[in-house]
Amino acid sequence: MKLLRDILIFPIFMILICCSSSDSNEEEQVAELSVSSISEFSANGETKLLTLTANLYWYTENNNDWITLTPTNGTNNGTINISVSANPTEAKRTGIISVLGDGISRDLTIIQAGKEPDTGELDPNKAPSENFDLSTWNLSIPDNNGNGTATTITVAQLNNNYENDKYFYTENDGGMVFKCPIAGFKTSANTSYTRVELREMLRGTNTSISTQGVNKNNWVFGTAPTADKNAAFGYDGEMNATVAVNHVTTTGSSSQLGRVIIGQIHANDDEPIRLYYRKLVNNTLGSIYFAHEPRDGFGDEQWYEMIGSRSSSSASNPTDGIALNEKFSYTIKVVGDSLTVTITREGKADVVKTIDMANSGYNVGGQYMYFKAGVYNQNNSGDDDDYVQATFYALEKSHTTN
Repeated sequence: MKLLRDILIFPIFMILICCSSSDSNEEEQVAELSVSSISEFSANGETKLLTLTANLYWYTENNNDWITLTPTNGTNNGTINISVSANPTEAKRTGIISVLGDGISRDLTIIQAGKEPDTGELDPNKAPSENFDLSTWNLSIPDNNGNGTATTITVAQLNNNYENDKYFYTENDGGMVFKCPIAGFKTSANTSYTRVELREMLRGTNTSISTQGVNKNNWVFGTAPTADKNAAFGYDGEMNATVAVNHVTTTGSSSQLGRVIIGQIHANDDEPIRLYYRKLVNNTLGSIYFAHEPRDGFGDEQWYEMIGSRSSSSASNPTDGIALNEKFSYTIKVVGDSLTVTITREGKADVVKTIDMANSGYNVGGQYMYFKAGVYNQNNSGDDDDYVQATFYALEKSHTTN
């Protein structure tokens, strides 16, 4: 009888041991995935660190075009940089990102504050990106980027309260200052002059979109093929700026003295418009004129004087010219093949010039556009420290979208 009892007890004991061992192994292999909390982002472009605790392979899901995650996957414990682009509206916005792995999903709500209400007043204590909507611009400055060409300040950097007391900063009256010396690094080997200039970047901080091409970073003429209009961010465009030119070059070749480009439309290789301000050394007032450059094979460059003369050295003082530090506004507008430039001054009649660009080669497939604004120095023969400077008090642009 005792032998029978021992025989019955032994299998039960073995079952308990096996179950206990199995339970222990399962506890050791429990999947773990947790994420830290993230505080609210400011309205400016900003990056914060998310900490992951995990013992598995994980990956992310993100359907928000204003949020960027780096990296997007990993194994075991790690961190993710969460970057947001500048919020262009006054409304707070939210987005949800997810971290997933082994059947586990951790959702995280990202909250970004809205930008401060636009009171129309510029604050001298704020960076340019806090006074102006620079969420779709980058900036070129004539410092060496390490490869012998000019440095680009990215959209994200620019909107993270970027200032540079040599080239780009807020003036005591809140204006946005662009200052560019003759000496400095150029944007490419094919460029003859230095610049401190904004370049339109309609992709914002979404660097997965190429800078160049008929894509969501650029726009096309309204007369472009339908496929290009659909592929681009939009079509046609208008840029409005209020500006005062503070200083122009006074040394160097007579053909280059005192001239600066303050606004452009740039295409693939050419410029549908370059808007110039020029004041000669012996004149108290400056002129305004622009160039229209058709594509290669579509004719010669065309020049249009709006206020005063573009003469290289002998122009008399323009009686209706614009003095240094005098505020004025310009509008560059494209509708279809029509380009209109308007100069506006308080107490004076607008000066308007419209040209037809139908035969300039820009209304065909593959041609894309972007605005530029700032100072593009047009003197490379003067003293190294001679410079051009302009202060912007308003800068806005718009396009037609499908």
